[in-house]
Amino acid sequence: MIDSNKVGSFINSKRRELGLTQGQLAEQLNVSFQTISKWENGKAYPNVELLPDLARALDISVDELLSGSEKEQDGLSYSKAGIDIAYTDSIKSEMSKHLVTKDRRVLNGLGPFASLYDIKFPEIKEPVLVLKSEEPGSKQKLAMEYGYTESICHDMINHLVNDIVVMGATPLAVLDTIVCGKAEKATISSLVKGVADACRENECSLVGGETSIQPSVVDAGVYVLTSSIAGIAEKSQIIDGSKIEEGDAVLALASNGLHTNGYSLVRMLLSKMPQIKLEKLNGNTFIEEIMKPHTPYYPSLKALFGKGLLRGMAHITGGGIAGNLCRVLPEGLDAHIDLSKIRILPVFRFIKERGNVSDTEMLTTFNMGVGMTIVVSQKDKAKVIRHLSKFHDCYEIGTIVSGTATHKGSEKVLFKKKLRWV
Repeated sequence: MIDSNKVGSFINSKRRELGLTQGQLAEQLNVSFQTISKWENGKAYPNVELLPDLARALDISVDELLSGSEKEQDGLSYSKAGIDIAYTDSIKSEMSKHLVTKDRRVLNGLGPFASLYDIKFPEIKEPVLVLKSEEPGSKQKLAMEYGYTESICHDMINHLVNDIVVMGATPLAVLDTIVCGKAEKATISSLVKGVADACRENECSLVGGETSIQPSVVDAGVYVLTSSIAGIAEKSQIIDGSKIEEGDAVLALASNGLHTNGYSLVRMLLSKMPQIKLEKLNGNTFIEEIMKPHTPYYPSLKALFGKGLLRGMAHITGGGIAGNLCRVLPEGLDAHIDLSKIRILPVFRFIKERGNVSDTEMLTTFNMGVGMTIVVSQKDKAKVIRHLSKFHDCYEIGTIVSGTATHKGSEKVLFKKKLRWV
């Protein structure tokens, strides 16, 4: 039986040890200071929903709180190692509401050891699973620093989905992983909500994942995110670049900014010139501009799948256009890209000017306003541009060419002319 007087006295002593007033503790727990006073005077004790939060605020375990005393110092416990099971269970309960889905293929929810997903596809003759893992890179460090907790989850999922969409895959299910040094319910709930919302926007489901609390490995306040996805494609309709031919057009599908690449360079720029984070461009501060979530392309591309219109697609991430378009070029063919046709976004002009960054470095590090390149035949070009322009800026930037007597096609992206900065 709980001794309310003993518990109250213990709460009082731990609060004072931490230098907290009753009002300050009440504010942390979102209760009145009179409630704290009643607890400490033994007239009432915290309800079960508040126990995990109160224990964390007092830097003790729930077991210690309920017993009204700290455990023996020489006794080891998981909570003393930095992990409170009762609190983590309350976090799991909070997570479960974000994993609710209308997808009938999801056969179970949070709780079982693994997620079950029905992969019966009567409409697909030869189904092929398309699998990918992704993390949002160093952008997540800026996200945690400037309060873009949910936004960074959209970055991660949109990037992940884009990576399988280029192969003509339909996204199905996502598993996420959150690694942290100290479990904070509000932050973890926000992260799971962000991932779940981003999945819904991409017409797939967050079916489960892992939250790993590692206090001796990761610093408190640090969160490391990663996700894996399973998509499905008809084997005969996989888009892998093998149908690309000489003379095909290369289209640009516009990005909305940096997406999830180039942030190590941007963080270096911010460390040298911290004042620029509040400078305005496009009506936004620099921070707001660089923290825009990665553009999701599945909603605009899905209607083109299975029609033989798309011969090759490349998601423009680290390495820029040259480092990604080459990955889908067949043997003996090159892509000639006219740099003067690229519609450079203002944020890239800003970075180039403030950082005195060379054109070569800009093209290697950033997407420059081209979030995806799409290879189509000349006869289908107008149709594809017309459809995609309903969603994003879409325009032609290059051509597929074969080798010559002096230059054999080597699956390379060759740049022509120069970037137009003004």
